[in-house]
Amino acid sequence: MKMIFFMCLKLFPLFVVFNSFAGAVLIDLPENATIPAVIFFGDSIVDTGNNNYITTVAKCNFRPYGKNFIGGKPTGRFSDGKVPSDLFAEELGIKPLLPPYLDPSLQDQDLLTGVNFASGASGYDPLTSDPGFVFSLSDQLEMFEEYIVKLKKIAGEEKSSTILRESIIAVATGSNDILNTYFLTPSRRFQYDVPSYTNLLVSYASSFVQELYRLGARRIGVFSMPPIGCAPSQITLQGGLERKCVDKYNEIAKLFNNKLSAAITSLNTRFTDARIVYIDAYNPTLDIILNPQKYGFKIADRGCCGTGLVEVSLVCRYACSNVNDYVFWDSFHPSEKTYRILARRILEQYISYFICGKSFC
Repeated sequence: MKMIFFMCLKLFPLFVVFNSFAGAVLIDLPENATIPAVIFFGDSIVDTGNNNYITTVAKCNFRPYGKNFIGGKPTGRFSDGKVPSDLFAEELGIKPLLPPYLDPSLQDQDLLTGVNFASGASGYDPLTSDPGFVFSLSDQLEMFEEYIVKLKKIAGEEKSSTILRESIIAVATGSNDILNTYFLTPSRRFQYDVPSYTNLLVSYASSFVQELYRLGARRIGVFSMPPIGCAPSQITLQGGLERKCVDKYNEIAKLFNNKLSAAITSLNTRFTDARIVYIDAYNPTLDIILNPQKYGFKIADRGCCGTGLVEVSLVCRYACSNVNDYVFWDSFHPSEKTYRILARRILEQYISYFICGKSFC
């Protein structure tokens, strides 16, 4: 059992939701293409509740989290409702929710159509998960290997290999590495300057992707780092009276993203039977933050939860009356409305790359 005292800073009614989903494919797939499952790794941006099952304050299985979730239920998702991992599964017509792997109520069908290994407060750097005693990417890989054994018992060797090969398997993390591990704790700053630390993170990301490939994944998505300097918590701490995005942090995110993109290009050259897709989450997120009215929002520099200035996780105790006005749910995590816009845009832009390695098939 994992324990923690470190605070994570990364940081519709049931009938209507499930019947509106109805298994319909919302994203058009290329002809004859199938995506049997969605599997996610990463941090609180995509965690659907794995941290509920460990002793940690890096969790949110309490109100007001889940305010707009099915039945208003808090589930361990760091938002008012669904998160990107859920929305990928929904938009692809696979299922309405992506369950956490540690959920004891998982059924065989859940394993066949994908699960979630993400853990809030984790990162590429193994040190990032240590203060919080949450699941590192190495821990998540171990659970994935355990999952594969279970999958083979349910579906057999051949079908399991097909599921792993044809599913979208994605990782979304990195923000905690910069904001928490590098800038809030001293060890990495003593060892690395910013360029060399981003090199270290990219090397961890590359190794992780190669492990996924070794285990049978062939359609692998790697999310860029978002504009972390525009998170309300960072604006509050360093954005000044005008509450502007913190350029220093956004520049670091862009530096990391450029290196990550190059690394993904190199991996595709090496593993020619795979479709390893660099997913730009930085620019579409920044566009929403800088132009909120264009997307139907009113407020982009603070969250709905509490004052919206610094609250996240355990210190998020009450919420605004209309979360749909806000780009951010708490001081770090976007709202479901924001995630829906991003998930749809990302899938429309990148789905062909997962299937045939180019912008159209």
